Amino acid sequence: MNVKNPIPVTVLTGFLGSGKTTLLNKILSENHGKKIAVIENEFGEIGVDNDLVVQADEEIFEMNNGCICCTVRGDLIRILNQLLRRKDRFDYILIETTGLADPSPVIQTFFTDDDLREEFSLDGIITTVDAKHVLLHLNSSPECKEQIAFADVILLNKTDLVSASELDELEAKIRAINYQATVYRTQYSQLDIDKVIGIKSFDLDRIGEEQTQAFQFKVHGGALSPATTSFTFKPGIVPQHHHHDSEVGSVGIEMEGALDLKKLNMWISWLLQHRGQDIYRMKGIFNIANNEERFVFQGVHMLFDARADRAWKPGETRFNRVVFIGKKLNREELNNGIKMCLV
Repeated sequence: MNVKNPIPVTVLTGFLGSGKTTLLNKILSENHGKKIAVIENEFGEIGVDNDLVVQADEEIFEMNNGCICCTVRGDLIRILNQLLRRKDRFDYILIETTGLADPSPVIQTFFTDDDLREEFSLDGIITTVDAKHVLLHLNSSPECKEQIAFADVILLNKTDLVSASELDELEAKIRAINYQATVYRTQYSQLDIDKVIGIKSFDLDRIGEEQTQAFQFKVHGGALSPATTSFTFKPGIVPQHHHHDSEVGSVGIEMEGALDLKKLNMWISWLLQHRGQDIYRMKGIFNIANNEERFVFQGVHMLFDARADRAWKPGETRFNRVVFIGKKLNREELNNGIKMCLV
């Protein structure tokens, strides 16, 4: 069954004490007019007032502001399927992860399960950051870095507890990890809800900057070919040893020229098989030789989607622009990989 309007999903993550529960409470308690289903780890964590609960099933609670709250003691897919039976009661889903969680398994769920792909669409990853204490965790917790690296929007929270210069220094560190994310400086996680939901960060048309009628490609046997779904690599290949940067960070590459599609197929296949576990997010634009349209793409670990974007404008300088976010990224290797694909 093809669903023309899949239900958008936002993933809310953030290290312990960063303020994500405060943001979740704000969403649950506000009369924002949105029908949101909230999936979170333990209902007791969020401290919702009892008078907000108007009726309760075993795991699903309806709130008087139109929200539905679910506890995740079981499997995420099972909870989502339960919600589908009540999808007339909501039009949006927000998933809160635990403070120590790597968000990638939740994200990948919406790419790898065919049934979920038809019913739901990822909207964005929101990460809350404790401005006062995050530096204590950045050097000791890989999960803290991963939460920042995956984010589309970052709430730099508790800004009242640090100085302006400390905030500037911290934001610089965050942008060194993920310079593509939008950063908001907040107190008590207070900001317009529309800045964290409905942002369409996983919409390939948004990545390409313009809405177009497009088709989707997938990596299939090491090649890009027309399709309606993405392909998941499960190669079981041990990566070769190369020198990498040990920190989580971003690598941005931009170059002019056209790419040979066959060479690009081969390089992407190799990259996802050998480096896919270390690449948290990647997105950008390709200029394919003998093609008048830009191609926009994005990847999450070993998942990769691309589609035709708008036509290149007359006189416009054609370029290739890609951003990689992850760990052990080797800038020279990535740069040379794209260079080898040039015509």
